[in-house]
Amino acid sequence: MKLKTALLGAACAFAFAPAAFAERGSDGTVNILYAQAPSTLNPYLSSGTKDVENASIVLEGMAGFDEKGVVFPRLAESVPTVENGGISADLTSITWKLKPGLLWSDGTPVTSADAKFTYEYCTAPDGGCAQAARYEGITAIDTPDDQTVVIHFDGPKPNPYQAFVGGTSPILQKAQFAACIGAAASTCTEQNFNPIGTGPFRVVEFKTNDTVTLEANPNYRDPAKPAFAKMVVKGGGDAESAARAVMQTGEFDYAWNTQINPELQAQMATGGKGKFVNGFGTLVERIEMNMTDPSPDLAEGERSTTKHPHPILSDINVRTALSKAIDRQILVDVGYGNAGRPTCNLVPAPELFASDNTGCIAQDMEGAKKLLDDAGWVPGADGVREKDGRKLHILYQTSTNPVRQDFQALIKDWWTELGADVELKNVDASVFFGGDAGSPDTFQKFYADVEMYANNFDGTDPEPYLASYLCNKIPGPENQWQGENINRFCDPAYDALVAEMGKTSDMAKRAELAKKMNDMLTKDSMVIVPLVDRGRLSAASNALGGVNLNTWDTEMWNVQDWFRVK
Repeated sequence: MKLKTALLGAACAFAFAPAAFAERGSDGTVNILYAQAPSTLNPYLSSGTKDVENASIVLEGMAGFDEKGVVFPRLAESVPTVENGGISADLTSITWKLKPGLLWSDGTPVTSADAKFTYEYCTAPDGGCAQAARYEGITAIDTPDDQTVVIHFDGPKPNPYQAFVGGTSPILQKAQFAACIGAAASTCTEQNFNPIGTGPFRVVEFKTNDTVTLEANPNYRDPAKPAFAKMVVKGGGDAESAARAVMQTGEFDYAWNTQINPELQAQMATGGKGKFVNGFGTLVERIEMNMTDPSPDLAEGERSTTKHPHPILSDINVRTALSKAIDRQILVDVGYGNAGRPTCNLVPAPELFASDNTGCIAQDMEGAKKLLDDAGWVPGADGVREKDGRKLHILYQTSTNPVRQDFQALIKDWWTELGADVELKNVDASVFFGGDAGSPDTFQKFYADVEMYANNFDGTDPEPYLASYLCNKIPGPENQWQGENINRFCDPAYDALVAEMGKTSDMAKRAELAKKMNDMLTKDSMVIVPLVDRGRLSAASNALGGVNLNTWDTEMWNVQDWFRVK
């Protein structure tokens, strides 16, 4: 993204914003349904999208990404650029200016010290910050006055819109979180469940894995917003019932991530109560291969850690064969219809950054069998392949969701035909995508051989997303299982490419580096096995106005503009 374009885009975003509401809180209550219930409202302690989404209603950064992926100011007066002097000519620093008079929801002033503290909070040793990649390359943050934040980088940073930009990198209140640095981060239950923020709503009550009750923030910077006096986010259930509650019964105003098959979508669309909103961005349903041994025979604290390589999946021939055996087009037809596309890429968009990696699309069962044969994985008397006395047994886990269980059943059939013994497991989505370091069932802890879920990145530049696969981002007991490198991939050559991209300004070169990293994670190593480029699909009531689906940031990005249709 060119910096001048970003600034102009930000101006346009506000020029076409909905007209100000006549009165804050005049539209009563808005009810939202998340089939994946939030487990925390601190996005720095969870990689779960449902937690980041809900936190973004309360916590904000300097800027966000609009529905076109353009950076626009939130707490900042404007988006810094080279042209307006906010970014140094050598691209080694960016200066943010806070809007004057900003208040936290408790009525205290927002200052530059809060931003600096947030950086220190996320980068503190033993803190287990789930969003550490957003702060990669920062050497220091200066606060020359209460309104100014100067971020210094270790070299030219062509994409400086990472720290404090988007739903994954908001600013925390220093006064509230001061005692929560490092290993203490996860112990601060009151702060993590009830963060003081600057967003349009503030927390009234948080019931983990259940309900978030919020009220209009009396200190929100726009005195006419939000239109709703109260917001209730109900969590739990499943995607089908969530969609039905908006589309057919009208019990809820909005349902997030209504991951249901095309037949159900068509059926529910006739209900007359609402409409599906959808759009393609960077959301990819994938299978992650565990590069470490999750065996329960290992001591707790050593399972799924780099101390023990995976005894089966460390063989690239096995990983490649498992990928070849999958028919991705059938998965799309069964699970998504027009809302999905087969993909071999972790980064499917924007087009500039998307690799021409298409070799996995066509199923190749015979090629997969030959690969295992040649690698010495031969069928035993029971039909299950084995090598050196070890069976090709795979524990395959995902979250509880009808589409994902359909995928599991199909993939199990293909892998069984290949000669694998496949055990299926599904975990309640609120737990699976939660950040509880004590739970054995989170996707970060990864106590399985393979796991399936979808993920995406903020904005239109994949640099911080690709940086999440650095060697130092691996989850483990030392960081409270909050690292971002879920499959424990580690390659110094990959780390070097991340560093190079962080200092490369030429867009063509940045795209080349992104494609190379994408290919290293996918077709070169098969550590990540992409399946479907998923469009986001949610449901909105016909009585809810202002909804503008955003695939580049959180879906709650503009709740301040939602209103009741009269």
